[in-house]
Amino acid sequence: MVEKKNFVCMSIFKKYQEQDQDILFIPKVSSFRGEVELIGSKSIANRALILSSFCEEETLLQNVPDSEDVSVLIENLPFLGIEIQKLSSKELLIKGSPEWNPKKNYFNLKNAGTALRPLIAILSTKEIHQDIVIDGNEQMRKRPIKDLVEALSQIGVEIQSQNGYPPVKIQKGGWRKNQIFLSGKTSSQYLSALLLAAPLTFQEIEIFITDELVSKPYVDITIALMKKFQVEVINENYRYFNIPKQFYRSPKTLWIEGDATAATYFWTAGLLSGPVSTKGITLNSIQGDIQYLEVIKTLGGKVEFDHQSVRVFRLYPIKGLSIDMNAMPDAAMTLAITGLFAETYIEIYNVENLRVKESERIRGLHNELKKFGATVEERKDGLKIYPPKQIPKTPRIETYHDHRMAMAFSLASFLSDLEIINPDCVKKTYPNYFQDFESLCVL
Repeated sequence: MVEKKNFVCMSIFKKYQEQDQDILFIPKVSSFRGEVELIGSKSIANRALILSSFCEEETLLQNVPDSEDVSVLIENLPFLGIEIQKLSSKELLIKGSPEWNPKKNYFNLKNAGTALRPLIAILSTKEIHQDIVIDGNEQMRKRPIKDLVEALSQIGVEIQSQNGYPPVKIQKGGWRKNQIFLSGKTSSQYLSALLLAAPLTFQEIEIFITDELVSKPYVDITIALMKKFQVEVINENYRYFNIPKQFYRSPKTLWIEGDATAATYFWTAGLLSGPVSTKGITLNSIQGDIQYLEVIKTLGGKVEFDHQSVRVFRLYPIKGLSIDMNAMPDAAMTLAITGLFAETYIEIYNVENLRVKESERIRGLHNELKKFGATVEERKDGLKIYPPKQIPKTPRIETYHDHRMAMAFSLASFLSDLEIINPDCVKKTYPNYFQDFESLCVL
């Protein structure tokens, strides 16, 4: 095992301001080596917070990330009558209430989709005869919510959106029917929201998916966590879901595993040179992005496990490939950057839903990869990336206020110096990302 202390390069990244913009300069690095302890998964954390909130018993959540998406949910849950006690920087004690009630009628969830979508579904279960508005920031107001609103309207909820986007207004809650028909082609978060809310209706709920469900592994996370809270979900081939009448029961303590999507950046650093180790996640992870390690192997990386970490290093030159990334859309962005280093090309398809994430990610990747001299073919549902023949000097990357754009493009420092606009956007999920990434860099 390589000792991290031998390779830490402190203060090699430089941050400065230019025309009221924060710019992070990252010099070209010769290799990546070391070990990173992963931040907790915000996808797991926000689901766990919601599940804990509706148990009679207390729940201790451990390894809670300090990301903006999690913080915004922690700020809003007390307005449902939920008590949250911070025991340490990574530990929360949740005192839930099955008899929760909203204490206000306006909720702003900023840009946290894993908070806003479930809260809409949860608030819609209460037969409250007053308007409740669930809103977000400017970015969230560009992210569609139409399919969830239409599904709730079918079962008797009086609800409306702003032309299919937030803010959403619930005028009269209460699920008056128990069969829901939902489109799954835009986001799996709508289904996860309905699954999480279903036990709060105290009746059996059936959900029918009317088309193809995207990002299925994120639904698997929801179902796996619901099971930890003693609620079973029947899943028939991702087309039909049945939630029998059940009640949430606390597991008492829940440790939040490391963020698998964040790990893909460090695993790719290992693929480019390595060795790089990540602590806090194992092969038994409930997160779908653990499967990205198979992509790493296909590309030419070597993967090793022990009981608490994953180690990756380069075995062969990076191979080209063509791959359906629908099950790992966030990790598709990591793979797109790897296209800068492949022997031939990397083609990513069946990820059209990337266009309606925190930014228009397919277009953004297309624009920014070209700044490195890559040839990029943009398709409706993905990209084909050919490695550059000539590398420009110090490309400046526009992040579009998207945390994953900033984190993914940091890997391009293996190719050249680069600059990243608005690097603080990583606070959405991983506030200390650049400190951890810098610790792996060898000039």
